[in-house]
Amino acid sequence: MSAERPTLPPVRLHTEAELARDALAAPLFARAVRLARWAGPGTRVGAGGELVEAQLPAAAEHLGLTADEDGAAEASEAWRLAVDTGLVEVEDPADEETEPGTEPDAEDGFGEEAEGTVTAGENLALLTAGSPQDVLAIWLDGLEAAHADAIAPFFDDFADLVGEDGSIDFDALEWDPETEAEFLDGVLGNLYLLTVSDSAAGDAPVPLPALAASMIVPDDMGEPTDDILEQVSDAMMRLDDQFRVLEPIGIVEYQPVDEALLAEEGEDATPPADDDDVTRYGMVKLTPLGLYGIRARMLDAGVEAPAIGDLLDKGADALLGGIAYYPEDAARSEVELWLARRGAGGAAGELLDAARGEDPQAPLRRLHCQQALALVGAEAEPAVRAVLDDAELGGLARVWLAELGAAGVPAPPESMIFWLAVDTIAAQLEADGDLDELQGLVEGLSGQHSGFFDEVWRVDHPATADVLEAMGRLHSDKKLAKDARKAAFKARSRSGSAG
Repeated sequence: MSAERPTLPPVRLHTEAELARDALAAPLFARAVRLARWAGPGTRVGAGGELVEAQLPAAAEHLGLTADEDGAAEASEAWRLAVDTGLVEVEDPADEETEPGTEPDAEDGFGEEAEGTVTAGENLALLTAGSPQDVLAIWLDGLEAAHADAIAPFFDDFADLVGEDGSIDFDALEWDPETEAEFLDGVLGNLYLLTVSDSAAGDAPVPLPALAASMIVPDDMGEPTDDILEQVSDAMMRLDDQFRVLEPIGIVEYQPVDEALLAEEGEDATPPADDDDVTRYGMVKLTPLGLYGIRARMLDAGVEAPAIGDLLDKGADALLGGIAYYPEDAARSEVELWLARRGAGGAAGELLDAARGEDPQAPLRRLHCQQALALVGAEAEPAVRAVLDDAELGGLARVWLAELGAAGVPAPPESMIFWLAVDTIAAQLEADGDLDELQGLVEGLSGQHSGFFDEVWRVDHPATADVLEAMGRLHSDKKLAKDARKAAFKARSRSGSAG
């Protein structure tokens, strides 16, 4: 009975203002901003836009980094991000108009290394004068650059890879950028799913071996083979390098693989056999900014990744359809936002109109409609009373009014009782609810009426036969289960004759 479902559960994102503050505080992005503000007409860069080597000590000092190779490397990385995100603009001297006979001033200490000049980029001003959306758009460009760095190959001697024509022999690296990007995106997608799922253990970090295994070990494999374990180990080492690159842009909190462990076991660190030492093999979790960034990347790739608040400006039909398979808390949050935007008055009638229908999702829409009306409260009573005689909504209306404690609720005809029973079970079947709860609902509804299965097969509901077949599977009383299956057969025969 199930219709197409969203790929991922909805995510609860922080506000754009909060996320923008997080973006500006991300270590690598913050350094890029500081360097962009530090740079001026005297800042010299190489042909590729990189800071010349003689300029790096001053850049590292400005950032408060150590005056060694590590400090220079971090300053260089921050500068590249400033260029990639448009915080600075690099001007090639070939494009600059210079007076005849004029040469670069060699006394600046850069000599022939100085290949270009720098001006402030348009995006730099947006960080203070723009909106949170502007800040996040610039940061997302930075995330793309960091992602590209994370999947880049590692090599000891770059010169050995450069051909006579200056091209790089990527085949010698045995590096496929598409494969590397697909692997990292798959890992980040799995981490995202673990974070947004209701079953996730809150904000607990995920062990790196588990993430690596999620990409390597087949779902139907029992005990992993030695070859699979070796692949997981290799993947862990790749991910350790990649998360070290991604952490400074702010998308993850990462506890790297214990260096002492690598020294003990060499580069082939076998995943742990018990949970006591699992933290030594690396732990990672997405930050709120990481949830935003990975979701943005997935949306760009065409993945359906809903967020709470997406349905805020939609109609009631889109709301009830959109939350059809949301977890209960997420559905409630989405409805509360939707109601707050509209006010209770006209919302109840709009919800009831959207709950009608005979398609497979209609019972689930009616269930969510009833739950949404409970959030509206007594103000929904006039709209609910207006549908008491409606064939599809009359039973829902009586239940809702009774739960409200309203007076003067008319008793439902028997046909409406049976129709509502079928509709209620159909909604739970469509939602793939808890089997124990569903079994209790089935037995409770069938037990409320003597001769239930002698009558219910006549109900003019599109899901009658499917519901009765499910009741036959779920009912613990063997005789009543058999009665349900007989009733399902009669319902199908009846619908076939009617067709």
